[in-house]
Amino acid sequence: MKFISLIIFSIFITANAFAQYSLRAGMGISFVSSSSLTDYINENFASYNQQLGTFNSAINFSGEFDYSTSQSYQVGLDLAYLINSYTYSSIGGIYKMNYDILMPTLVNYYVISGEGYIFKFGGGIGPRFVNVNEQLPGTPSGTNYTSAGFGILIRADANTLLSKNLYANIGGDLKYDINGKPSSNGKYLVNNNANYSDVNFNMFSAVLRIGLTYTF
Repeated sequence: MKFISLIIFSIFITANAFAQYSLRAGMGISFVSSSSLTDYINENFASYNQQLGTFNSAINFSGEFDYSTSQSYQVGLDLAYLINSYTYSSIGGIYKMNYDILMPTLVNYYVISGEGYIFKFGGGIGPRFVNVNEQLPGTPSGTNYTSAGFGILIRADANTLLSKNLYANIGGDLKYDINGKPSSNGKYLVNNNANYSDVNFNMFSAVLRIGLTYTF
């Protein structure tokens, strides 16, 4: 009994000896590919000289809380917020679409650290929450649509020491998000030029980020 208690105590002490917390905050740019949304915009609202490409940029803000259980393993909760908008003018009026996606993700990391640097490589999964506001030409106000889904990411992260506990952070993500089909009271966005198909916001994206990391 004493031997078992000693083992449990040793494991507890070892885990806490490596315990370290960190907070990261930053912003970046996402290069987003969403074929269903792109087709909807291009075929219904964008003129021939305003067509969207395969990848389109969006602003990305993020924050993260991480916990280290050993020198080489870390688990974190990442919260990213992506925003984007489109505006087009035509004879019939102005078309506007604004959308944002809230993306919490549980991430697991392999950590390589040394004097003045921390490198992290990992991946994770989490839910996705989409909000869309669309204003059609000739209408006085917009309609709000929402959906929920899930996504996965692969991440590489680098931190360089600035002061005692403060690091400059730069990172990159690859994401695939199944965001679903936004709806408003059962009504979906419909691409009339594509066999009346419902528009989904599923997307693949590459993200570049900069920010700060604080360890404690």
